[in-house]
Amino acid sequence: MRDILVTLMVFGSLPFILRHAYIGILVWCWLSYMNPHRLAWGFAYNMPFAMIVALTLFVSVLFSTERQRLPINATVVIWLMFIVWMAIATFNAVYPDQAMESYINILKIQVMTFLTLILIIDEKKLNLLIWVIVLSVGFFSFKGGIFTLMTGGAFHVFGPPASYISENNALAVAVLMVMPLMVYLYRITPHKWVRYGMGCALFFSLISVFGSQSRGALLAMAAVGFFFWLKSKTKILSGFLLVIAASLVFAFMPQSWHERMESIQTYEEDESAMSRINSWQYSINVANDRLTGAGLQSWSKQMFAIYAPNPNQVFVAHSIYFSVLADHGWLGLILFLSVLGLAWRNLTQVIKRTKNDPDSSHSNLLARMLQVSLIAYMSGGAFLSLSYFDLPWHIIAISVLLNYQFASREVVGLDLSSDIIQRPKAPANRMRSQQRMPPN
Repeated sequence: MRDILVTLMVFGSLPFILRHAYIGILVWCWLSYMNPHRLAWGFAYNMPFAMIVALTLFVSVLFSTERQRLPINATVVIWLMFIVWMAIATFNAVYPDQAMESYINILKIQVMTFLTLILIIDEKKLNLLIWVIVLSVGFFSFKGGIFTLMTGGAFHVFGPPASYISENNALAVAVLMVMPLMVYLYRITPHKWVRYGMGCALFFSLISVFGSQSRGALLAMAAVGFFFWLKSKTKILSGFLLVIAASLVFAFMPQSWHERMESIQTYEEDESAMSRINSWQYSINVANDRLTGAGLQSWSKQMFAIYAPNPNQVFVAHSIYFSVLADHGWLGLILFLSVLGLAWRNLTQVIKRTKNDPDSSHSNLLARMLQVSLIAYMSGGAFLSLSYFDLPWHIIAISVLLNYQFASREVVGLDLSSDIIQRPKAPANRMRSQQRMPPN
């Protein structure tokens, strides 16, 4: 039954994608983040739904008038340079065949993210994209929170099978990245029952992060909680609620959870932690020896025998930073960090531009919450191999859209009283001439 339902939903969306290309982005994100076909047990499990949607989307884009030129700013330029450098590193990889296969998969994600920059051209479409992301990841955090409460927190919470966030640690960080977007949707929706539902989703998502029993997620949660408090306009209330929530959850979790979290203080005695440190040193040694790094999929016994302090501990880096360092060398890491830094700057500029503009309050809130999401990624990702995961790249894309639209209005003297990516009032002939974004 699930197989039939998912198949009908995907193929039923294709005519709408052909008519409105941006719907293809929404459907592709749903498939990518939620992986609904992985929740079936029959023929749909291995169906190439994402490829079918992507091909339909490409056809639709060719004939669509609902698109804009690719926004170009420093973030996009460095981002493109990073993709090109990944290609160079792939051609010079230790295992070029395996590296090329991984690079093609990464490139698919990057192409779809760049199509997001072209097709998400107004606030309605942007909010729909955020809803899809939140509901897709939130599906697992919501039921994971319920599962944690029902089992007393004795078991791990996992994500969709065969995905970037299938294991408990990755899902926990993804949930922490999505929770600020839940806050954004909670604040902008005018419907009372939707706000109630989003409030419940936030509660159960927090429980699911604890239920993941991830030590990295606990550190990321502390960073997110502190930064969220800094970004909150009601610091006394939000601080009080954070302390109460954390105290209740800590009291609820079983002894096994407390023992695992306390092991952070004695990481020298933890084999998993020491294996990661060994892999991090391996990454540094590889980058020092090879300009382009070892390439994707280079984590092997042969390579560890050459570059690792302990060649018997063959372990992937489990860090967005050291993964990129080993895969693409020091220049690759610099480009990767530059993209994250520029995305942060985009959001900071939006916050400054909209600070005293009540009509742009939604944009201001979204920019602040996206910075919280980036904090979750940059802190939690320090212990996970999520360098090429879709979600941070979508957050970067949204930061580009927000910043570019406000910068474009300032350049052409448009009215900032309209919100994200909306056009100002103008005569009909001018409105038609402004359907595309101003030239770069």
